Amino acid sequence: MSPLALSEAHVARATRAVDVPLHDPRWHELTDADLQALAARITRDQPRPIPVFAYGSLIWNPGFAVAARRRAVAHGWHRSFCLGLDHWRGSPDCPGLMLAIESGGACEGLLMEIAPEGDDEALKVLLKRELVAHELADNYRWIEVETDRGTEAALTFYADPVMPNVVHLPLAEQAWRMAHACGPAGSCAEYLHRTAQALAGHGLNDPYIADLERLTAAEIASWPSEAPPIGDT
Repeated sequence: MSPLALSEAHVARATRAVDVPLHDPRWHELTDADLQALAARITRDQPRPIPVFAYGSLIWNPGFAVAARRRAVAHGWHRSFCLGLDHWRGSPDCPGLMLAIESGGACEGLLMEIAPEGDDEALKVLLKRELVAHELADNYRWIEVETDRGTEAALTFYADPVMPNVVHLPLAEQAWRMAHACGPAGSCAEYLHRTAQALAGHGLNDPYIADLERLTAAEIASWPSEAPPIGDT
């Protein structure tokens, strides 16, 4: 596996402590009862074990017991850092970007089956992590993916995301944000590095991610001192 342009050293330079709320304080977080009802609605008349299409952080940090995983291609979708965030991995003075998939193209990822034992509870944990609040609760979708078994249905999140903070920036501006933005959950550079590393480790190809991590690494390398920049300076 060829070394990535964006390294752990770059990530360390880009990371700083940021004192902002983990989530948008205006959100109404999902309760256990909400999650149970949402899980029941999502899985009604759908396959078991529950198949999840992972294209970003779920590849390197699924947060649930995985019964099986196999490579999958989601035709008609592509990765896009299009979710603007002033919390989580961003802040009001330096908003970050998080990953979604949007219509068009093709996206190589993994189909991961949630282990059947305790799958209802595991799905609730997954929904709490991915959807968080009532304001985000519609950001799930069942899509078709191609695997070595043929066409399969899979649950995924933030496919053509339904939220007000969708932004489409030129690639250079995306890289600038990925280099500079940090929040209480860590830096955007770390997220990008781990995603690129996970894709490479599974033999998954995405030229967009490769270009973005190369530009992000170049931005960090251009800084004149070892200290990470603060905000948008």
